[in-house]
Amino acid sequence: QVQLVESGGGLVQAGGSLRLSCAASGSILSIYAMGWYRQAPGKQRELVAAITSGGSTNYADSVKGRFTISRGNAKNTVYLQMNSLKPDDTAVYYCNARGSTGWGTVFDSWGQGTQVSVSP
Repeated sequence: QVQLVESGGGLVQAGGSLRLSCAASGSILSIYAMGWYRQAPGKQRELVAAITSGGSTNYADSVKGRFTISRGNAKNTVYLQMNSLKPDDTAVYYCNARGSTGWGTVFDSWGQGTQVSVSP
């Protein structure tokens, strides 16, 4: 079983910055990709940013140029640097990781979510 633990959410004024962190643990053989999703009240969960094991990144159009996703040196951690935050960025942010375990199975795991609130 693979667990993801997120941290770094909070309340910030528009124009401010936050950095989210996510660490994966468990019987992990390899991680194919990690990403951040968000879900605002009354809306569907959407991809914010993702990064593959090879370092390729993908961003939602709404965050391009403002958010940066990166992997830690340990490769089981992922960060989301969020700059120039807007009230529309307010949501619960979830970390996701996909990969394979030491038992030869694949996993697609989610964190518990961290609240990001941006005031006008």
